[in-house]
Amino acid sequence: MTRQKEVPASVEEYLAQLPAGRRECLEQVRRLFRENLDPTFAEGIQYGMIGYYVPHERYPAGYHCDPTQPLPFASIASQKNHMAIYLFCLYLDQQAHDQFIAAWKRTGRKLDMGKSCIRFKKIDDLALDVLAGFLRRITADRFIELYDQMRPDRNRAEKPTSRKRTGRSAGKGKAGGR
Repeated sequence: MTRQKEVPASVEEYLAQLPAGRRECLEQVRRLFRENLDPTFAEGIQYGMIGYYVPHERYPAGYHCDPTQPLPFASIASQKNHMAIYLFCLYLDQQAHDQFIAAWKRTGRKLDMGKSCIRFKKIDDLALDVLAGFLRRITADRFIELYDQMRPDRNRAEKPTSRKRTGRSAGKGKAGGR
């Protein structure tokens, strides 16, 4: 049986458990976030990482995947083989996504990026000025507006309240329910 990793209770606890080099690097990234983000965003532990999110007080519906969670905007984390910045906000605005990538490439730094995850091993891998500029441009109000436009439950036709079950899903199974 594998033991689950305990989720830290605070950002300070998260950082304290890291090796010194990673802690120093993520503290610099954290400082960049705190200095450039709209103050409406809150900081805390979300999904086991340092998260920046729209608090329930500002957006009571929370995250559609788990409404008990505040609406996630971005996260920073130490992973097994790298550190990462997760910019969930880039999912929502293709133009901002494209501008972000173009600005990063103009710096001459290599961008190791998935859909919204920027992987890095040291602070010098990051285009900090590009990241800071992006964080300053996306306000909480703009993020909420973009999020509300893409929410799956707001874009689909209303779901039926009940569905007639047929076949195996109705309990007939392999033996035909007999």
